[in-house]
Amino acid sequence: MVYILLAPGFEEAEALVPADLLRRADIPVTLLGANGRTITGSHGINVIADLPMEAAMPVPGDMLVIPGGLKGVSFLEKSPTCMRLIRQAVEQPDIWVAAICAAPAMLARAGLIPQGYPAVCYPGMESFLSAAGANPVMEQSVVCKGKLVTARAAGSSFDFGLALIEILAGTDTADRVRNAVHYGG
Repeated sequence: MVYILLAPGFEEAEALVPADLLRRADIPVTLLGANGRTITGSHGINVIADLPMEAAMPVPGDMLVIPGGLKGVSFLEKSPTCMRLIRQAVEQPDIWVAAICAAPAMLARAGLIPQGYPAVCYPGMESFLSAAGANPVMEQSVVCKGKLVTARAAGSSFDFGLALIEILAGTDTADRVRNAVHYGG
């Protein structure tokens, strides 16, 4: 199961493009609402979550996806319940954590990116990665190391979603979805 964590002010493309691509690959996706079931994104789009965040119970092999959006990430950082879920996922060796845009900087500030790990985030926020001991790799759209996946920004949403498919279902499935949506990135 892939859980995508939606907080008020989340960046819609960074959540919904990967959700769409993952579902095209027949990978189960659950949208988690961090503040109820109807969550308003950073551009005023209301999304109805499948479940409230508290209902998430990630097990080995699952993935937690954290979209960016400054307001959404700020909401997550200020919520002990949200941060508890994120910490639990990061600390489990068998659960993938994927973060895009401002979310990798949040992980860095929380001490959740291991020392020396390569990572990418929204341009201009790489100092948070460096300060936490991560290795910013800003020329890449998506970076994967261990069970951590990071991505640059909304423009990387297709690359991010396809990388998640490749991790969970293999290159052939990612290529099938890439071709089905006519993505040439």
